[in-house]
Amino acid sequence: MNIFGTYSRNFLSLFKKKENLIGIILILIIFLLDRFSKIKIINYFSNNNEVFINDYINLNLVWNTGIGFGLLSSDSNLFYTSISLLIFTIIIFLFYIFFKSNLVDKFLFSLVLGGAIGNFWDRVFFFAVPDFIDIHYENFHWFTFNIADIFISVGIITIILKDLILKK
Repeated sequence: MNIFGTYSRNFLSLFKKKENLIGIILILIIFLLDRFSKIKIINYFSNNNEVFINDYINLNLVWNTGIGFGLLSSDSNLFYTSISLLIFTIIIFLFYIFFKSNLVDKFLFSLVLGGAIGNFWDRVFFFAVPDFIDIHYENFHWFTFNIADIFISVGIITIILKDLILKK
């Protein structure tokens, strides 16, 4: 058998493990939930400016060219492309870790990967990530974020806390 047959068979065997398949399904669900929310928001805000929900939360569409929470935003195409390639590399690395992880870590990495792929999709197709959840108290506004950012943040924070608490 040639080298490509061996690699493709090994790659496909990764999806035969039940916990890998469940993790991939979770990644897909998170990605689709993120896509659905962004499509709804983009369509809604094509005719509206801002949605007041209560004294602490508004919906307001902001296009983010940076990384999480608008950090490293730039108008430079070279910088944007470099950051996008770095994000793509990190996603590939996270998949490697995902496939090597135990069940609990697979779940946590699925949260991060689902959100990261959702935001990366926007970077590729819109050249910016639509953020729309605006949490604030009076005049203090937290960074505007989206559903993908929630999953990424919860996943990363939980991974860190799990490793700190369950440190051997």
